[in-house]
Amino acid sequence: MGVKGLQYFIDHCCPEACETVNLSEMAKQHVVKSQRGCGATDISPTLVVDGMACLCHWYSCKDWACGGQWKEYMDVLKSWVGAFTSAGIRLVFFFDGVVEEQKRREWVKRRRRVNGNISKIFCHIKEYGVQPGGELFCLPSGLATFTPFALRSLGQEVFCSVREADYEIASYALQHGSMGILGQDSDFIIYDSAPYLSVAKLQINNLSTVMYDRQRLCRAIGLTVTQLPLLACLLGNDVVSEEQMQHIRNYAMAMYRKNNPTSHPGASQRQVVLAVSKFVSSLYSINEEKIALVPQSLNLTTPQRGLLERGICFYVLPGQKAFKLGDTSLSCAFEKYVSPEILKACREKHVAAEGFMVHSVVCEGVTECSNTLEDEVDTELPPQAAVYKPCRQRIYGLLLLLGHNGSTVDLPAIREWFVFPGNPLKEPDMVHPVPIILPCTVPMQNKEQSDQPSLDLLWCSTGPEVSVLRLKAFLSVFDCVEFSELYGAIEDSLLAALCLVTYIVLQVHTVSQEDVDAYLSQAVCLRKKSAQELQQIELPFLSSRAVQLGSLYIRGLSHLLGANCASGGPLPNAALMPWHSFDGRLFHSKYLLAHSGTEKTELLESDLSSLSQFLQLREKLIETCKKRDRVLLSRPKPPQRLKTPAADRDRNTGWHSGGGENWRERGETAGGHLRGQGWKERGQERRGRSRYEQGGHRRGGQHFPSFHPPYHDEGPWNTSQPTRQPRGRLHHNRGRYQLAPRWQHPHAPGP
Repeated sequence: MGVKGLQYFIDHCCPEACETVNLSEMAKQHVVKSQRGCGATDISPTLVVDGMACLCHWYSCKDWACGGQWKEYMDVLKSWVGAFTSAGIRLVFFFDGVVEEQKRREWVKRRRRVNGNISKIFCHIKEYGVQPGGELFCLPSGLATFTPFALRSLGQEVFCSVREADYEIASYALQHGSMGILGQDSDFIIYDSAPYLSVAKLQINNLSTVMYDRQRLCRAIGLTVTQLPLLACLLGNDVVSEEQMQHIRNYAMAMYRKNNPTSHPGASQRQVVLAVSKFVSSLYSINEEKIALVPQSLNLTTPQRGLLERGICFYVLPGQKAFKLGDTSLSCAFEKYVSPEILKACREKHVAAEGFMVHSVVCEGVTECSNTLEDEVDTELPPQAAVYKPCRQRIYGLLLLLGHNGSTVDLPAIREWFVFPGNPLKEPDMVHPVPIILPCTVPMQNKEQSDQPSLDLLWCSTGPEVSVLRLKAFLSVFDCVEFSELYGAIEDSLLAALCLVTYIVLQVHTVSQEDVDAYLSQAVCLRKKSAQELQQIELPFLSSRAVQLGSLYIRGLSHLLGANCASGGPLPNAALMPWHSFDGRLFHSKYLLAHSGTEKTELLESDLSSLSQFLQLREKLIETCKKRDRVLLSRPKPPQRLKTPAADRDRNTGWHSGGGENWRERGETAGGHLRGQGWKERGQERRGRSRYEQGGHRRGGQHFPSFHPPYHDEGPWNTSQPTRQPRGRLHHNRGRYQLAPRWQHPHAPGP
């Protein structure tokens, strides 16, 4: 959430409320106070962490557009957690588990704004072949989904909220006497809870940061702590929008300027906060007797007054002054479709951050997916939400229809809020579940029971027959039950990767043999690479299509996770985590190699065991696709001609300006653009003729053949032509390296 402009005001206009603190010293003081019996229930110093606010600070990896550098990200998290553990500080993490309907409008507004940035990202990548920097930074898809699992794997206590996460964070910190809340949300200074500590200003090397003191803030603006919620709502937050209280702020500003003449005509944020604070203070002084939740003197319509009351009540924590909040008990959207045991299990898994999707579907009847990297002008790849819709429908079928004899009477409908190009998000898509038919091989105690197994059987029963049933249920969601024979024969993470890639191939008919080779080869090779080795992979340029395919894969992993939870957990959740089957840089390098016609031995880095594993997976995928009349074709995608970004042209690198530079001549990685480091700046030296001129070059052990088709388009090739991209002799053409004419694609323009 967040109060409009308040964080800026505190940081820039109220220095007395900002105190630099050392968290190690705070922890020691907390222990002393606890031992003296000051009322804290936790003797150990506990920091409650707003996980969502930390994501952009945790993900410090060089590349983000390629789909995420997940192994490196895991190392970052481990180091971050270790810094606090070494100081004796216990961490408790909270992540958003729901989007409350009263916040849906603000959620939609933010998603649309991010969509605009994503369009700019793809324009930049297609023009320059590098990811943009600055304000266009975008977290990799799925980061919020997989980070709770990552932290749990590191032994941390993690919670997923069942209502607004800020509220649960503040409530937990207050009830447990925590030493502070680490986040970046001005709501935490409105809540009368533990001290609010800035994650944006955190120096992890010495654990110093800024603490925002609400008492000092109140003294500076002339309010009491109990008056802060009204201030927050009048300034605007996610419950009460700025527009809805604009007339109140206008009146407050007019009165403030009348009493405080200023030469600055503009409504600066300092003036707005001070004006509204003064106005709120006057309301309380006018009403000498005990005032209502919202003073009657406020000029509000009945709906506005009700909205303001809800907004103020949002900040009232358990044990504090009680206002009627309405019915806050948890209800179940599809109670008649599942048993009480399933409802309880859904909630427990959700709160403990052990489940995914099942709680929102069964208990809320809604699911959402935020922005992801997909190009709105690329018509070759369908929206990711559409690609995985059949999968989600089967997940819904498992959760709500299993054991109902396939009855389609009174089918429930799930409200889907999925962000994708062309979706205005004015209302949710109503999506019906699709039943999955599973023959029940488990003996039934009650002969009158359905021939279909129930969800209770999948989730709560044990035994080898149930384990087999769970696996079949999981694989059925992705239409690849045949893969059950591979269970135990290959690693679970590879089985998951094969399942996902097969599903993608079946759903997206423009996915080519080269794409599959890239997916599978990186999954196989990833197992033998450390985070440090993956960081050393350097890419000659970024392909916008590969960016989308990487994002598509990560979104698919989240659906694997949802299917696994709905099926009762046939696979360990760890096998479905991206750091076990995907790395953005590695995938991107394999994509460029596969589309350049690289031999499979080289694609698998001359490792015979990896090659054998790759061929086994590939053969199984092709065999499954043929059974479903899906013929996988070779469609090599040539690289684009790229311009050099203006920032790079200004460097003294000897690069040519203007369009038409190809990746052989540029000598810098996509990630290097973001940090201003190219291969030369990393300590590598050119000796004699460059490796580009010698017919190839290596980056992180990968060999990129030297070729450059002479056209811009990344559109599909004519698949009736030979399937491999030859690597023939090169010839010069005005300083550019191109394939000789006899190897040119038949539809490419002439020289």
